[in-house]
Amino acid sequence: MRPPYPLIGKSLLMLALLAGGALGVHLLTFSTTGVDTDLDYQRHFNESYKIFSLNLPNDLTFCGEKVPMDKLDVRERLDRELLVNTYWQSNSLLAHKRANRWFPVIEPILKAEGVPDDMKYIALIESGLTNVVSPMGATGFWQFMKDTGIKHGMEVNAEVDERYNVTRSTKAACDYLKEAYGRYGSWSLAAASYNLGPGGLDKQLGRQKNNDYFALLLPEETSRYVFRVLAMKEIITDPERYGFHLRKKDLYPTYRTRTMEVTGPIDDLNDLAVRQGTDYKTLKLLNPWLRDIKLTNPKGNTYQLLLPADGFDKATGDE
Repeated sequence: MRPPYPLIGKSLLMLALLAGGALGVHLLTFSTTGVDTDLDYQRHFNESYKIFSLNLPNDLTFCGEKVPMDKLDVRERLDRELLVNTYWQSNSLLAHKRANRWFPVIEPILKAEGVPDDMKYIALIESGLTNVVSPMGATGFWQFMKDTGIKHGMEVNAEVDERYNVTRSTKAACDYLKEAYGRYGSWSLAAASYNLGPGGLDKQLGRQKNNDYFALLLPEETSRYVFRVLAMKEIITDPERYGFHLRKKDLYPTYRTRTMEVTGPIDDLNDLAVRQGTDYKTLKLLNPWLRDIKLTNPKGNTYQLLLPADGFDKATGDE
């Protein structure tokens, strides 16, 4: 069998060995042949690479409602989502970074609308706090379908799609969740309805004669839904417990912006951006709800455009 490091010369290997460093030990171990090579390699792997199971929280609430952690299936369902998000490190790191930017925008709206703060994690698990579009056409942080978005007061057309507007879509999500809470009397069922839809949830409630989310047999995605929220809440709230260590400078800062009120048409958004001391890309970054190069605004609506407070270099608030 050819040695794993054919390009490392003998002189370099001897120098590393004489230095007594860890590199020399590793080179010696993994460049030899014979039965002991695999045994040494396996021993080194077992000593160096550790994967731990997780200690589950004993007390947990969702929107002030107690999670029945004494139920075996509840613990296992939570364990699954905590494991998935703990060991999908890149995704959870991005979640931390983006949450630092966008939760300060979402949280005051939830509070003003009387919706529990825990609901902000719905936007996180739905979209990763990015303006993604699902295969079914659900769009934005809160993943609204077109008809549902319009029903809850958002403008959706070829030039303006407020599903991409974090403020407007968060208010629409609050409207949906409050309506669902009024229907079911439970925030966990309101969250399940956000995923399954009221028709699908009503069918299961009627069939099973039970209105406890944690006691219902639901479709797989909906069965996992609240637990996905709970897992991200746990990891974002107490990152070091789950092995995440982030410095303040690692987190994405909030955008530093100023607001420009628009009540008429804009013939060319690029020209507007340049006149305002920025560029087209930045204008669209801060206002992704603008879906065209122009804004005809035939109804004379009032729009709030965000622009960099002091130019693009300082738009993120970096010190």
